[in-house]
Amino acid sequence: MTRPPKLAGEGEDRTTHAASTGGARRPPPPRRPTASGPPATEARQGRRGEIKRSVATSPPPPPVPVPLPLPAGRQAEEQGRRGAKRGRHHHRARAGDWVRGEGRRGMARFILGLVELGVSAAVHLLFGFYVFSSAVAADISQAAAASGFPLLRRPATPAVEAGLVDVAAAGEDDAPVVLDGSPPPIVLVHGIFGFGKGRLGGLSYFAGAEKKDDRVLVPDLGSLTSIHDRARELFYYLKGGQVDYGPEHSQVYGHARFGRIYDTGHYPVWDEQNPVHFVGHSAGAQVVRLLHQMLADKAFPGHDTSEDWVLSLTSLSGALNGTTRTYFDGMLAEDGRSMRSICLLQLCRLGVIVYDWLDIPWLKNYYNFGFDHFEMSWRKVGLSGLVDLLLGNTGPFSSGDWILPDLTIQGSLRLNSTLKTFPNTFYFSYATKRTRKLFGITVPSSVLGVHPMLFLRVLQMCMWRHPQSAPLPYKGYRDEDWEDNDGALNTISMTHPRIPVEHPNRFVVDDSDCHPLQPGIWYYKIIEGDHILFIVNRERAGVQFDLLYDSIFQRCRKHAFRKSPPTVPNETSQ
Repeated sequence: MTRPPKLAGEGEDRTTHAASTGGARRPPPPRRPTASGPPATEARQGRRGEIKRSVATSPPPPPVPVPLPLPAGRQAEEQGRRGAKRGRHHHRARAGDWVRGEGRRGMARFILGLVELGVSAAVHLLFGFYVFSSAVAADISQAAAASGFPLLRRPATPAVEAGLVDVAAAGEDDAPVVLDGSPPPIVLVHGIFGFGKGRLGGLSYFAGAEKKDDRVLVPDLGSLTSIHDRARELFYYLKGGQVDYGPEHSQVYGHARFGRIYDTGHYPVWDEQNPVHFVGHSAGAQVVRLLHQMLADKAFPGHDTSEDWVLSLTSLSGALNGTTRTYFDGMLAEDGRSMRSICLLQLCRLGVIVYDWLDIPWLKNYYNFGFDHFEMSWRKVGLSGLVDLLLGNTGPFSSGDWILPDLTIQGSLRLNSTLKTFPNTFYFSYATKRTRKLFGITVPSSVLGVHPMLFLRVLQMCMWRHPQSAPLPYKGYRDEDWEDNDGALNTISMTHPRIPVEHPNRFVVDDSDCHPLQPGIWYYKIIEGDHILFIVNRERAGVQFDLLYDSIFQRCRKHAFRKSPPTVPNETSQ
């Protein structure tokens, strides 16, 4: 094999380099022979030449097209498309921020809701305990005084020495008070969580107002039963007999048709010639209105009733059109029938079920919610029945036959659509409020003037806004119309029936403005006070208490009559 020829100048360069550095010349490494062809250097040079020749002979690249300017309309469209694309990206980013923000706000609302629920439950329990303990203390005091304990014995008054009966000191008689003849009696009808004469010992729901007239009756109706059931009970309380809730109603709502038996009615002569005056507080006003309609419809078998059995109706803070407070307490604004899973009403429901299931006789005689016709006692349903009641499978809270659905705006609308204002009956309404306008915003008008149980509700009801996801309860509804309130009812609801049709009405500033009274018209007056100012505790209202009830009783006795003014018993000798 022959050695490949040496490149020109290769040896000389290396020898010269070795001599210049003073070292011996290092022989170059032997070249590996190739099988054929020129050396690698010549091959590379050949390929470079071929590339240059191919580039020189290849056609030039086509020119890059320059985009023509778009017409003005197309430019605007393209800009809009690009802007929309950027907007979509921005919207997605903002949507993510909104979802995260809503999550945080939802958690904050949930925590605030739990705090509000705890505060409301504590305040209501404390107030209930206060009322209950006051009644027990009064009973113990009366019992001790009756037993002759000198420190608790009430001193004799000049009236007692003169032979007149001191009603407060004498206590309650177990025998029912039966009234007969004229003048027409005045019947005071309590509201929700209320009680009549004989319950809670000697405590008076109307704070002793019944003692202002000799012919006043205070019936004890179910405190949480529906408007319908209470109206039926009120009729038999006055007329006598066994309470008949009606076959259709009882079957629909799943309770017994018959209830309590009144061997003797408290006003058995009740008819057209012997009508009555009704004064209803809160839900009691709607109870009277429904009873009045039942009388007109002759809805009581065996009794030939008519609308003329009612001479007058006075509504005292009456729930004539519902209240937004029901939604704060737990009713759903979407339908006005259902309850939220966690709310104050759910706690109330559980307490009532356990109370009625335990069925402790002496305790239920002291206070009764009125659900005896649902037969929830452990003697009737056992332990399995208690489970069904608690789970909401049976009972009044399952069927909706209790008071709260009737007090929602939707429930009042359904009820009012069947009720009339009758031409031969006198109507008067006192609407209460504890709010005022401050820089265009509705706020509580007083801090100390509102009962502690109601202050939080006054503030909440001022800020009520109907949920946007829920249909409006009636045509023309506006949130701002329902801002004024007394802590339990909205002032707009208490003046006169408004929904679904507004009844004849007239606003008065002074009671004398409506004299002489005309039947078939709702006279109404707005007074400053919270919802319980004129009940339970007489001292809170002070002189207003006497002024209010004196005007009510005077109107019943001297201004509301069809033929001639009745003779008042204590005026017969004059």
